[in-house]
Amino acid sequence: MHEIGILCLILIATTTISHFFTRFKIPAVVGQLLIGILLGPALIGWIQPSEFISLFSEIGVIILMFTAGLESNLSLLKKYFKPSLMVAILGVVFPVAAIYLFSLLFHIGQSESIFIGVIFAATSVSISVAVLKELNGLTGKVGATILGAAVVDDVLAVVILSVMTSLGSNQAGTGLLLKSVEQIAYFIAIYFIVKFCAPFIAKLGLKLFVPMSETIVALILCFGMAYIADLVGLSSVVGAFFAGIAISQTRVKNLVKQSIESIGEAIFIPVFFVSIGLSISFNGLVGQIGFILILTILAILTKLLGAGMGAKLSGYTLPESYIVGAGMVSRGEMALIIAQIGFESKLIGSTYYASIITVIILTTIVAPFLLKHAFSIQKRSINPTQK
Repeated sequence: MHEIGILCLILIATTTISHFFTRFKIPAVVGQLLIGILLGPALIGWIQPSEFISLFSEIGVIILMFTAGLESNLSLLKKYFKPSLMVAILGVVFPVAAIYLFSLLFHIGQSESIFIGVIFAATSVSISVAVLKELNGLTGKVGATILGAAVVDDVLAVVILSVMTSLGSNQAGTGLLLKSVEQIAYFIAIYFIVKFCAPFIAKLGLKLFVPMSETIVALILCFGMAYIADLVGLSSVVGAFFAGIAISQTRVKNLVKQSIESIGEAIFIPVFFVSIGLSISFNGLVGQIGFILILTILAILTKLLGAGMGAKLSGYTLPESYIVGAGMVSRGEMALIIAQIGFESKLIGSTYYASIITVIILTTIVAPFLLKHAFSIQKRSINPTQK
């Protein structure tokens, strides 16, 4: 029953801090991240990372991205695919190049320096999704661009990671080719799921004599696509996002959205944000403060400028470009996963591993503030009299 007590503590703490943060117009997710740092190993130590929290966290991020897919406009995603591609490419190139050069200055080896750049090429759009939902910016032009770019961004990061891990394990040939074929096949399958499978599943849910049957079959599709995405080397959130898009094209969309959001927001999503804060530790970091500060600034600026430039080159206004750039800053669980895989594959040593994890957490905390500021700039540009 210890885990139930921990869950109760998390819900009390996140609900309380979310209330006050929202009251003072600070994104609630920031408070939930800080709860993880405050109650976790970094400070008080009441909550420790565990399989229980990890499971709830994984379900939380999957539900969050599923609801993002439900709220997405497929026609807008198609319309803004080219800008999303431009945003994603520049949002990967800038961090990889700049952080690679920065790492070399600290006498880190070439392959390790490249991998550190790859870690910060990833984007955790789950944080941005939560803030965009708070600011009612998920369904517009910039929201569609951020979502589309984040998916492309993660695919690019995963492909680069696959290449590096394959080269590192001397399995570059057949293994890498097979993984690439599986991922391409997965994206082809998504078309058929959206076009044919999702409508059939929705109709099936309506016919079943089971309470909440529409939500149940939607969740089966969501978890199934997330699981298969993970099997082929993609992030599970990619599968969950496209499952949400698939269900959004059916008549059960609103019913499913209402049910899923209630489940997610009440328990799983707060645990996910807390779990990110639990990853941080201040042990042994005093001697690397300079490295952490400079890398944090680089991680924020390179993604902000790279993704923002991609939006500007695609014809977006400067305030819109700022929103897109800010929406891509958060690294969150995607960067944590890539860093962990790289550490286990010996692509990165233990010397700077804790510092890199700290920087990932710092960018994740800063991102919601940047995104909120970007929206306030856009509102002032539309209505100059608004303070």
